[in-house]
Amino acid sequence: MKNSVIFNLPVKSLEKSRAFFSALGFTFNEQYCGPEAAFMSIAGDTVQAMLTTEPFFKSLINKPVVQAKEANEVVICLMCDSREEVDSLIAKALAAGGTTPHPPEDHGFMYDQGFEDLDGHLWNLVWSAPQE
Repeated sequence: MKNSVIFNLPVKSLEKSRAFFSALGFTFNEQYCGPEAAFMSIAGDTVQAMLTTEPFFKSLINKPVVQAKEANEVVICLMCDSREEVDSLIAKALAAGGTTPHPPEDHGFMYDQGFEDLDGHLWNLVWSAPQE
């Protein structure tokens, strides 16, 4: 099995979501982008997401699409290399229209902060001190 994760996220506006995540520094592989979906690289080939319009996402499943502004099924957690990277990505998310659901949490050995994207999906950014 290849060490990579690809997850699908339903979005209300593909154009606005692409602009939001581009502002965070995520990139898109245009070979796999179209009017109903956009393939986004978060961490190279290791972590990627397919942003899909809600109608297209619904065609892939046989359940209702969760409205992430009303309920969440998952929190996407990304490990960062430093506290500064956490703060930088949070600042970019806020500048691009995201919100923060809680203040930063500093436990000394671990630092985290979350943001909610334009569609209400929750993302948590974490830095953890290296283990000795």
